[in-house]
Amino acid sequence: MTTQQQAAADAAPDITKNADDTQLWVERTGVREYVGHSSRGGEVRLADISQPGAFTPGELMKIALAACSGFATDQAVRRRLGDDAAVTIRVTGLADEVSDRYPALAETFEVDLSGLEPAERDRLLTVLHRAIDEHCTVGNTLKAGADVQLTIAGER
Repeated sequence: MTTQQQAAADAAPDITKNADDTQLWVERTGVREYVGHSSRGGEVRLADISQPGAFTPGELMKIALAACSGFATDQAVRRRLGDDAAVTIRVTGLADEVSDRYPALAETFEVDLSGLEPAERDRLLTVLHRAIDEHCTVGNTLKAGADVQLTIAGER
């Protein structure tokens, strides 16, 4: 292994770990039905689109994107609009069934800026865009793509 290859390997993130050693997994509960779990106690029901009360995996990905944008901007929203500022982030995008992927997603960040002066409004919009671009890990991952490594237990 060359020095450059070793440096790249040393800099590569450990894909066998999650933040705070949180364990994440899904368990099959029926035909095209799973429950997602976090070792911190979180649960989410996943199923195909015909099942009420559940998210599809694609919907959950879109929800994660919207929530990440919210987390990335929360401090700026609170600082400029107050702790009780109402924010709704909607996300849309249809899957391309041929390529089995979402070619594009659109987010709409809904927040009442009517109480701000025009210069304050423009500054906050700049800060919100920058915060999402710099700190939304989910969005940055979707934009850049991610290598996904699959191992099937018992695989040779």
